[in-house]
Amino acid sequence: MAKGLKRAQMGLLAIAVVVLTAFPLLFIKGDFEGADAQAEDMITELAPDYEPWAQSVFEPPSSEVESLFFTLQAALGAGVMGFIVGKYTERHRQRTPENSPSENP
Repeated sequence: MAKGLKRAQMGLLAIAVVVLTAFPLLFIKGDFEGADAQAEDMITELAPDYEPWAQSVFEPPSSEVESLFFTLQAALGAGVMGFIVGKYTERHRQRTPENSPSENP
């Protein structure tokens, strides 16, 4: 019974995550403009004659694609960090004396 309860809890948590993610995207209308674009607008307003000294190597076709790339970059970074932390945690766990085989049976 405990396993079924845990599975039900995990299902409810998954549904809650989907709802909390989808709700703002579907029902809240807003400008999903990034901080870079807002900074560019502010610089243009404060110093209209400013010329940027560097140009982008790649310009995404739309702001949605740019957001997708940013999200993929963040997910990849989180995956790498999670792997590293998990690897070091497991390495530490294997080196602790309580996990080593005891000499006295």
